[in-house]
Amino acid sequence: MRRRSLLIAVPAGLVTLAACGDEDSGSSEATDSASPSAPETSAAPSPKIVDGPLPAITAGTEFDEKPTVAKGSGDPSKDLAVKTVIAGNGQTVAENDYVQAHYLGQVWATAKVFDNSYDRKTPLVIQLAQGSIIDGWRYALAGKKVGSRVQMAVPPTWGYGKQGNSQAGIKGTDTLVFVVDVQGTFNTKSSAKGTEVAQDNVDLPKVGTNTDGKAPSIEIPDSDAPTKLVANYVLEGDGDEVGAEDSVLVQYKGVLWDGGKEFDATYTNKQLASFSLQQVVKGWAQGLTGKKVGSRVLIVIPPDLGYGDNPPQGSGIKKDSTLVFSVDILAKM
Repeated sequence: MRRRSLLIAVPAGLVTLAACGDEDSGSSEATDSASPSAPETSAAPSPKIVDGPLPAITAGTEFDEKPTVAKGSGDPSKDLAVKTVIAGNGQTVAENDYVQAHYLGQVWATAKVFDNSYDRKTPLVIQLAQGSIIDGWRYALAGKKVGSRVQMAVPPTWGYGKQGNSQAGIKGTDTLVFVVDVQGTFNTKSSAKGTEVAQDNVDLPKVGTNTDGKAPSIEIPDSDAPTKLVANYVLEGDGDEVGAEDSVLVQYKGVLWDGGKEFDATYTNKQLASFSLQQVVKGWAQGLTGKKVGSRVLIVIPPDLGYGDNPPQGSGIKKDSTLVFSVDILAKM
């Protein structure tokens, strides 16, 4: 069983925990609308994938443009209908990847749009894993390439099941039509890809700049730990800035200032981490706020902004430890 991130296992009083705090929740967009998050049960057999039928896209036909989709004609397929409307040439999406995508979803029989991310101007970032997303998305998007527009018609079996989704007005008999623009895909080999920034302060740790998905080195200097928070770019990306209430998808490595021993890392855990900045220690929340997506950031956290005198049991972190992190901000959620 994968260890839960130490960043979230924080003593009371050091951070504000989100109402539903789990970095693996897979659905962190701030909206009251329905999203393709998985229903409570998701154990359907693998579907047969067919080419159609699929309703026409009548407007918004370009990639990343909000589409308008016609009402379904006749009866939908009982199988999963999938069509690559625009073929991208980016990285291939795989099962268990995190996918970043804009999407629109509507009901086949009525053309009623029950959700779309285009109007929110924030793409969805969600893991293509059982229990995180409806099975229709899992099967339809696996094998597609970044830059692709994918249309699918999802029968209830691979959607919300017989229970439907009352919040979105989806009945248990409704086939759902989605148009999905795949903007990015992330896995355990993902790295920040920003521009190198000089690390010329000899009293601060030096972080490796490799972008091959492997853990960067962190060299601790032979000097006293800083008493104030440090949050410096190692690689500066060109994405959106992270807000204090945002959720992020990251690769990270954490070591102790004293001795440089690693105590937690997504690279070692072989699983990306996603969480709200309101869930984590103050040093992380303050250090990542304002930083750009696509960046690698050095964060040095003094005890009062970390775990102080009450570190997590079994973490290997002693009381009043200064923590050093390399954090790759892969996406904002």
